[in-house]
Amino acid sequence: MLDLFLTGFVGLILLMGLRRPFIWVLAFLYVDIVAPQKISYALLTNVQLSLVVFFLAVVGWLFFDNKQGARVSGRQVLMLLLLIYCYFTTQSADFPVEAADKWSWVWKSLVWAMFLPLALRTQLRIEAAALVMVLSAAALILDGALKTMAGGGGYGTLKLFINDNNGLYEGSTISCVAIAIIPLALWLARDGTIFPANSRTRLFAYGLAFAGLLIPIGTEARTGLLCAGLLAVLMMRAVKYRWLYVGGLVLAALLVQPLLPNSFSNRMGTIQNNQSDQSAATRLAVWKWTINYAAEHPFGGGFDAFRGNKLEIVTSEDDGFGSNSTKIMDQGRAFHSAYFEMLGEQGWPGLALWLTLQISGLIQLEGVRRRLRKSEAPSDRRYADLALALQQGHFVYLLGAAFVGIAFQPFVYMLIALQIALVQQVRRKTAPVAVAHRQMQVPGKMTAGSSTTPGAPAGAN
Repeated sequence: MLDLFLTGFVGLILLMGLRRPFIWVLAFLYVDIVAPQKISYALLTNVQLSLVVFFLAVVGWLFFDNKQGARVSGRQVLMLLLLIYCYFTTQSADFPVEAADKWSWVWKSLVWAMFLPLALRTQLRIEAAALVMVLSAAALILDGALKTMAGGGGYGTLKLFINDNNGLYEGSTISCVAIAIIPLALWLARDGTIFPANSRTRLFAYGLAFAGLLIPIGTEARTGLLCAGLLAVLMMRAVKYRWLYVGGLVLAALLVQPLLPNSFSNRMGTIQNNQSDQSAATRLAVWKWTINYAAEHPFGGGFDAFRGNKLEIVTSEDDGFGSNSTKIMDQGRAFHSAYFEMLGEQGWPGLALWLTLQISGLIQLEGVRRRLRKSEAPSDRRYADLALALQQGHFVYLLGAAFVGIAFQPFVYMLIALQIALVQQVRRKTAPVAVAHRQMQVPGKMTAGSSTTPGAPAGAN
């Protein structure tokens, strides 16, 4: 029954794309996030669904879409440079087979992120893409939240739809993403036009935000707790009554504390005392190894270069009679950080490109917010609020990325594509106003429809 539903749902979306090819773009967002071909037991498992929908989306845009106003941005060029650089490091990778396997999905993620802003050339399309992304991620988040409330959580044991540990189905990754999309979900409920901004829409958004906060509890991912703390601080910027907001946070924390499972509290305690936790100590050892590796290999070792590490991990634990140290030898441990992932795999040039891509986006979003925040036009205020929501989500990602190897996470590059599309849309909208303003500053400059006779009213000739 599940197979029939998934197959029918995907088939219906693809058929709808015959009338509106842009729907294929939205279909790819859904397929890439939820991966229904993995959930399916038979009918979709033998179909390369992601490749098929990707082909339809690109072909539909090339041959049937209006490309007026579409242009390439500097951040898309940065992604192209990063793509080319990753290709060359893959050719000389320390572990060619493993590097080729990661390259097989990384290039698709980057190409899609470069393509998506070209298709999102209107306000409605930007909102539609944001809505599909949030609802697709919500399918996983709500599933995990319900299982957490039912007592099915635990470190490495919370399963979302399927028993998989890749992409958004990995615990720390979904914990970071679940927190990062909360501002976007709240924006859709408040300023969205596809669904009416009524009490039911807001109730769903608040429920999704609550579910997102439950994911770090269900996965017991320390990354999620740090991301939630950062988002709480970031949202103070847009809150009208800040002291009331802070008081509500403190009250909520006090009420929730007794309800948290002991396993979660114990694991969160290792944030302060990482020497007693082998996982945290391993990360520090890997990061130290990566810095030394980059000193000898400044251009990186290609994807999965971490497989060559050999680590000496020292943990200490106080048993009440003194501190006992344990030395453990390990090897081939993952980077556990997007920053060190980029440094180890792509070297200093790759890390510089990646950081430039991230930081430039934050700067551009801040520019959009500052430019439009005082505007009286409702559409301008929506753009300003969307810029703030995307900026908050990106800050959360950058914090989570410090502890999870998600430098090339496809969902994050979709968010980057949304950022690019928003900036481009604002520039298209404000360009005529800027041109008219410059023309008014030039003495004697005549605009279309102005009078040729001094002192005559406009249009008198």
